[in-house]
This record gives sequence, structure tokens and C-alpha cells, in this order.
Amino acid sequence: MMQRRTLLAGLAAGGALGLTACAGRAGGDPGRAKVLVVGGGYGGATVSKYIRLLSDYSIDVMMVEPNKAFVSCPISNLVIAGMRTMKDITTPYDGLSSKHGVRVVHDTVTRIDPAKKVALLASGGEVRYDKLVMSPGIDFMWDQTEGLKAAHEAGQILHAWKAGPETMALQKQLQDMRDGGVYAITIPEAPYRCPPGPYERASVVADYFKKHKPKSKVLILDGNQDVTSKGPLFKKAWKELYGDMVEYRPQHKAVAVDGKTRTVKFDVQDDVKADVLNVLPVMRAGAIAVNTGLANANGRWCHTNFLNFESTAAKDIHVLGDSIQVAQGMPKSGHMANSHAKVTAAAIVAELKGWEIDPHPMLTNVCMSYVDATHVIHVASVHEYQAPKKSFFTIGGSGGVSDVRSDLEGRYAEAWAANIWSDTLK
Repeated sequence: MMQRRTLLAGLAAGGALGLTACAGRAGGDPGRAKVLVVGGGYGGATVSKYIRLLSDYSIDVMMVEPNKAFVSCPISNLVIAGMRTMKDITTPYDGLSSKHGVRVVHDTVTRIDPAKKVALLASGGEVRYDKLVMSPGIDFMWDQTEGLKAAHEAGQILHAWKAGPETMALQKQLQDMRDGGVYAITIPEAPYRCPPGPYERASVVADYFKKHKPKSKVLILDGNQDVTSKGPLFKKAWKELYGDMVEYRPQHKAVAVDGKTRTVKFDVQDDVKADVLNVLPVMRAGAIAVNTGLANANGRWCHTNFLNFESTAAKDIHVLGDSIQVAQGMPKSGHMANSHAKVTAAAIVAELKGWEIDPHPMLTNVCMSYVDATHVIHVASVHEYQAPKKSFFTIGGSGGVSDVRSDLEGRYAEAWAANIWSDTLK
């Protein structure tokens, strides 16, 4: 038992990327503990795998995810810019079921009764659980930007902030745009999913324009006071690689759009019209988390006990990934969701086995951002749980940002993607 506790503590620290498991044992033993996982992204898929792994396959796990395959948001900007394909960022869920015995159900959870520990599925089924892990990602607060929902539904203004069909739709808009046109991306005030993501997207679109539409322009209309992540490195890349092609405008908070004219209105600044208008909506926790009453941070994000990521609003429901109210310095990123998942998995297994939870979990994070087809910059950090403050804090000197952009980091980024997809899904 002590060996198992040591393993749980070590894996919760955020490593174990290369761990190999025995063949998974599927099953539905009514006497065994049952965990229901809502969502199959970086958080949900990872926690499903690691609960099975860390329990020696003695805990049943059902993961409910409507999509037939995992599609990665990290690297999806390269698909928009024509540098990768959807196949490159898509991985089936087969490994979770065949290797680890996770029951993967392609459905949607429509309602949860925390008191009865019951979840209802869109197909009409009912699932009972001992523990529930909520990892639904983000949803959008359409009412914060007048006209945006209608323009989005009409296909006039896209966000492509959930990788999938909309990724390809935005790529087509860029391909169809005239040379000499304007692509404008608006960024909401933080917090939002993937802090450096919008700036990476602007960069790789500029690279596409430089090669295929050299008379065109990229406008970055940021609702924040400055670039929220890796600012000096992004600005240096824009100046040196693209010159006047890229223009950055801070303090541009979008409040309304006109889909027919592709115009965006701001709270103070003048309207902007673009040939391709890419508006990122204000974001919040996934709808099922909000509807379950877990979004107790201004009705937008979910407060959790960071020791085990249990919701502060409902017992035995754990929330992780982009939906939570993050700790200081903790980004909403795919890598961070993967780290949340390992701490959560270790804690859930310990609780269900009657073991002590690791009192000092740690998290790791790396965000790799392309500034053109081959050059990448990164930010990395390590976060430790401090019991007296009941929160995670960044360890000083544990990470930091790149010195310069480089093609070597581009190779690191490719390796990072391959490794985390394997760790999450295989």
C-alpha cells in the first residue's frame, strides 16, 4: 500500500509521461467504485486514463464525450494557416478503451443531480456515479457582444476557438480572401482559453499572407492593455518577420458586430471593418458546469479545492481544465488541464481507496507558440500547492520564456504535441 501511495504522489507531481500500463480490463462490476467523466479533452481524457492506471484498473470509468475523436486546440492554428491538416491534430479515443478499459460513450450529459449522484444523457440514459469529474472546457457569453451570435450562426463571423469544423471554415475564409484584404482578430479581456493563442494565430496567418497574399494585412484588436503572454517575443517577431503587415492595437474591447458588413464596434475606439473578421467571444465555464450550479465565481468560472479539484459547490464533483477559476499565474491551457487531471486522478483514487491524499501536489505547464511555419517561442512554469494558503503558486525560477524564437523550439513543439497526445490518449 505504501508503494502505491508513493506512486500516486509522484504521478500527481505532473510527470509520468512515459508510463506504460498493463492491458486494460473493461467491466461493470456493480461492487466497484464508479467514476463518470464529462468531457474528453485534455483534462477529461487524461483523468479517465489515469484513474484506471493508478487504481490498477480496479475503478470503473465512463467518459462521456459527443465527438468521435479528440481534436487538439493546440496546433489547430497551423491548420488555419494551411501548415497542418485536421488529420494531424486528430486522435481516436480507441486507446482509452482498448488499452485502459475506459468506457467511452459518445453522448452528451444534459443534467446532473449532485444529491442523488445521477447524470442524464441526451440519448435518455441515466448514469449513477460515486465520483464525477467535470471537464467540459469553455463556452461563450454571446450576449457580451451584440450581434455576434447571429453573425456566427450565419457563418459570417467565426471564432474557431474549439478545434473542429470551424477550424476549416476559417481557413477557407482566408483562402477565399482577396490579396490586399484585411484579416482582423479580436481578443476578449482575460481570462480566456489559451492566453498566447490569439497572438500565435495572428502570426501564422501573417506567414500565410506573406507567402500567398503579400498585399494583405493582419489586425490584432486586443481587449487587454497589452499582449497577455510572451509580449516582447511576439512583438519582435511581428516587426522582424512581417513589418507593416501586422498591426497590434491594445485596449480594443469589442462590444458589437455587424455580420453583413463584417464590422466590429468597440467601447471607445472607432469601428473596424475587415474582409475576414475573427471575433473571439467572452468565455466562461462549459454549459453543463454552469447549469449544474458549479460556476460560483461570478457565474462564470468554477471554484475548486485545489488539493483535489473538488468543486466548492458540490461534494464528489471534481472540476478541472479551462472551466475552473484558476490560481494566480495558472493559465487555461491544454498542458495545464493535463496536469490538473493527474492531480485529480491521484486524489480520487486515494479517496476511493481510503488513502491519504498527497498534501503537496505540483503542476507543470508549457505553452509553445509558432510565430511562423518553423519558429517557436515558449513559456513554462511549475506550480506547487501551499497548504496554508490552500492554492497553487508558481515556483520562482522554475520556468520562464524563450530567449529568442528558434527552429529548434519548433522541433520541441512537435515533440511536445506528440508526447502529450500519447500521454492523454494512448
